Amino acid sequence: MEFTSAEGEQRYAGLVRAAAESVVGLDFDGTLSPIVDDPTRAHIHPEAGRVLAALAEQVRAVAVITGRPARQALDLGGLEAVGNAIGDSGKDLYLFGQYGNERWSSTNRRVISPRPPHGLATFERELPRMLKRLEAGEAWIEDKGLAVAVHTRRLPDADAAFDRLLPAMRELAARHDLVVEPGKAVIEVRSAGVHKGQVVHTLADELEAGGFLFAGDDLGDLEAFDAVAELRARGLATLLVCSSSDEESALVAHSDVVVDGPEGVLDLLELLTVDAAGLRA
Repeated sequence: MEFTSAEGEQRYAGLVRAAAESVVGLDFDGTLSPIVDDPTRAHIHPEAGRVLAALAEQVRAVAVITGRPARQALDLGGLEAVGNAIGDSGKDLYLFGQYGNERWSSTNRRVISPRPPHGLATFERELPRMLKRLEAGEAWIEDKGLAVAVHTRRLPDADAAFDRLLPAMRELAARHDLVVEPGKAVIEVRSAGVHKGQVVHTLADELEAGGFLFAGDDLGDLEAFDAVAELRARGLATLLVCSSSDEESALVAHSDVVVDGPEGVLDLLELLTVDAAGLRA
């Protein structure tokens, strides 16, 4: 764990003092789960359930905010069992899937989801032709229901394929009033208007939070980082955590704390749990 500045260290201390009224928001891939070549095998870190259940006893709520479909994140993360453990402490686990389009909680076990965006089906029909034209016909197309993701990780030169596809996919998405969300070797296309930053504000308002920690690992989390910075300007105790790796470090410059992948995230959350409990003792 490395603080990026003296201010970052002070912000951690402030969050410890405000832990009882704080929300902890966590990305899934690269933050709770290691990045893997096959996203369907991205299981949550084996210690995450225990760490999150202990943390929940010291904070107002814990939330997982991911680009994955909610049901997929629930299954890969074993989050229903984690929600049961958190419920034993009288707290809630929240899950927001597809950047906030889907919502689930350990109290309300039903995934609430809107209809797919207009234009997505047409976009998906046109996509294979575009991929073939750009010599990426073997890229994996993932239909998320409310979004479509193109994964380049399995292609011979994943980075070059990503760079070729991104501008073309932006252009095709714009023709269908959709937006593009680039990630690690993946380009996702979805409806405009809903993002992780909105989820941060929703949780802060609904739970009347006095503090907010958010941990993420790539540019898909930047809007959540911006929202936490806005909460900071309103006087809330905040902490921005970058789960860094050799593959991705885009959020380092925006962070108060940099940790080494999911294991580092969990180490930080355990430290927060211990420090907050000690302060209340």
